[in-house]
Amino acid sequence: MRETASTAAEETAVLGAIDALVDYARARLLLDPRDVDWMRNRLLEVLGADEARRAEAAALRLTESDDAAASGDAANPDDIAATDDASRKAAAAFLDDDVIMGALSAAPSRIQDAYDDVRAGAGNMAAMRWFYDYGVANGYIKLAQLRRNVRFDGAGLVVTINTAKPEFKDMRKATSGNSVDGSFAQCTICHANEGLAARGKRTLRTVEVELDGRPWFWQFSPYGYFAQHGICVNREHTPMHVDRSTFANLLDFVNQFPDYFLGCNAALPRIGGSVLAHDHYQGGGETMPMQRAAAWRRYRCPDADDAVLEIIDWPASAMRVRSRNRAAIVQVCERIREAWACYDDAALGIASHDAAGAAQSSLSPIARLVPGEDGAPMYEMSLILRNNAVSGRYPLGVFHAHPEYFFVKQEPIGLIEAMGLFVLPGRLVGQLGALEDALVAGDALPDGLAEFRLLWDEVREALRQEGMGAADRGMDRDTVRRAVRDALADVCRRILDNIAVFPNHEELGRFLEGLGFEAQDC
Repeated sequence: MRETASTAAEETAVLGAIDALVDYARARLLLDPRDVDWMRNRLLEVLGADEARRAEAAALRLTESDDAAASGDAANPDDIAATDDASRKAAAAFLDDDVIMGALSAAPSRIQDAYDDVRAGAGNMAAMRWFYDYGVANGYIKLAQLRRNVRFDGAGLVVTINTAKPEFKDMRKATSGNSVDGSFAQCTICHANEGLAARGKRTLRTVEVELDGRPWFWQFSPYGYFAQHGICVNREHTPMHVDRSTFANLLDFVNQFPDYFLGCNAALPRIGGSVLAHDHYQGGGETMPMQRAAAWRRYRCPDADDAVLEIIDWPASAMRVRSRNRAAIVQVCERIREAWACYDDAALGIASHDAAGAAQSSLSPIARLVPGEDGAPMYEMSLILRNNAVSGRYPLGVFHAHPEYFFVKQEPIGLIEAMGLFVLPGRLVGQLGALEDALVAGDALPDGLAEFRLLWDEVREALRQEGMGAADRGMDRDTVRRAVRDALADVCRRILDNIAVFPNHEELGRFLEGLGFEAQDC
């Protein structure tokens, strides 16, 4: 009898949750009031039309709802209004369900129309912010998960530990995960993924973007690495490439969306970008550490008097071009790209092509708008020179993280990390925690963490220099954590040194001067 009453209560909670979810969809997900009854019946169908199946779903959801509320995984649990607490908790748990939220989310055409309305009335950036908020509301953007990621500054970088991102030490495994067999999509970022149940993309929505007169689209990342992180994808399934058109596309984007930057991986294996089969860029609303770095030397640009080129004081081999003239930016960038694509220097270990003639050198361009000296906006294009050569000593890449740093990062260093925001694997949360515990307790390096010897020794030396006492005495947790994070950030900066194709700024300067760029005082 008690079991029957419990089942009835759970059934009632589910029906109440459906009402609450429908109200949520009206308030946040563009559900038309005329479609309320239809949506209730859709949810009944999704949960199972008969009472027994709904009760079973209710029991599961009510069990999970406490965990969901505690972890904050649901999209917007505070926005759920229900007639009783059980219904509210059940509805909040359903907010994290791709099937339920996919049913509640508006059709892509409705999203595009609403986006266009905001864009027409309030401008492009307001439309993008609206679209981002919609992605949070329908659960596609996992904001709660992102907020749980570890993030800190150190050594002039931003370091994040992404607990949602799988670690791919072998990029062949990463690319093998791009299969979308059994669907209309040719790869994982094709437009045909919108609403694809097989990949948990029922809530994925995109908006149209036109670049240089051609159709592209924008989608936000569910587990973004930084503020409003998204990708801009060619509507046509065409391979990634970096050429003159890339520069024009990036500038066109930031001209339309001035609060965002947009960049491109180097479009070669082993140096970032696991979906090389489909042309795409990535960007968003955060200023990266490299973009804040000072200029080391400034250069006058041949045949482009209204553009200025700077070598960036940055571990990777990077420079930036600034001008109010888009054509001048493209001209300077293409001059550098063409020269770098065939540049060889045996003394520095730089080979533009491998023995079979395949290209090994490319670059990563990043565009944004910045204020000029008079405060008016001007274009900036940063260029990071990349090379994916391998050798017997460095089989994963000569200009890749060196093996002594694999305990931190073995995956290719892509665009975002080359700009100074490191995305480290979630395993480090536990591993660094174990190191901290041992240091606080005054213990030896824990068993199973021998690969962390370099970091361990550097942290202990830093603590000794700070006067934290002998190695066999316990230490303050906050001080230890700060020392561990500082040492980790310093390792990440050394990884940026590893990917630098030129060993110092002077050598990069000689490369540019060989192209006719004339050095000036900064």
